[in-house]
Amino acid sequence: MQPRNMSMSGAVDLSAVKAAAEAKQKAEQARAQRASQAAGGPPADAAVSQLVIDVDEAGFEQEVLQRSTEVPVVIDFWAEWCQPCKQLSPVLERLAEEYAGRFVLAKIDVDANQMLFQQFGVQGIPAVFAVIAGQALPLFQGAAPEPQVRQVLDQLIQAAEQRFGIVGAPVDPEGAEGAAAAHEAPAEPVPPANPTLAAGHAALDSGDLGGAVQAYRNVLADEPGNLEAKLGLAQAELLGRVRDVDPDRVRKDAADRPDDVAAQLAVADLDLLGGHVEDAFGRLVNTVRRTAGEERDTARLRLLELFEVVGSDDPRVIAARSALARVLF
Repeated sequence: MQPRNMSMSGAVDLSAVKAAAEAKQKAEQARAQRASQAAGGPPADAAVSQLVIDVDEAGFEQEVLQRSTEVPVVIDFWAEWCQPCKQLSPVLERLAEEYAGRFVLAKIDVDANQMLFQQFGVQGIPAVFAVIAGQALPLFQGAAPEPQVRQVLDQLIQAAEQRFGIVGAPVDPEGAEGAAAAHEAPAEPVPPANPTLAAGHAALDSGDLGGAVQAYRNVLADEPGNLEAKLGLAQAELLGRVRDVDPDRVRKDAADRPDDVAAQLAVADLDLLGGHVEDAFGRLVNTVRRTAGEERDTARLRLLELFEVVGSDDPRVIAARSALARVLF
């Protein structure tokens, strides 16, 4: 497993592009609620026991999706028969206690929860995912050395703070006094590792799409492989393309002119932004199939840009890449 720059490339139909502001609001509400309950907060042992939880299909929405609006949730897909799982799980559990509330570890037995296993598109175990503000993204697959696991967790926590304002509810495993203190104030914000990248995020969240595009391009000029900057740039450019369009007009143009590549690209943008990922990908694959030369290349490049928005590990991207390959070759 190679550590990855933390890109928020989870499922777009979980509102990956538009959820930041809503998630920040939910996080603020959660902090306010915790502050109001500080005097009667849970004892330390109860707080610590909630750092590692067993989750099943029935409790997934409450224990993972709802909780992810307050704290990053790391999911460990495991099975009793899986030997690499027995190497990785204790590392994750120990780090969950050491990080003391900056993330929660949710353990899911794949044998008992096949539906979750399939919904996440898990192809082998152990597999580790994260959910932030209701958005799922893959972290890594297979057992990994502890230093690399720490690096991925640090990137996850930083991304949750910078993009969504989610910092968790720190607890002190040593005693109730520390647990009570954790309920009185949130953790200190993690300073951004890359100020230019942070500026791009801030510009994107505020609607300054031109500023976001420029900031992300500056990052990529120095770090061409920065996945978070690539994702941010793709999102900013997508939002810029659809900002002033009339959706009804765009869809009518595409229906009236099926061979107009620009019209098909515009509808694909709208579909992706609305969460209709398969529709967007299918439209562009078909456009590539029907065109040639420069027009085909234009459609292909736009499809690759939309892959960046969704994330290369997403099963829909993998399926669309296969479809594109069949069309091209």
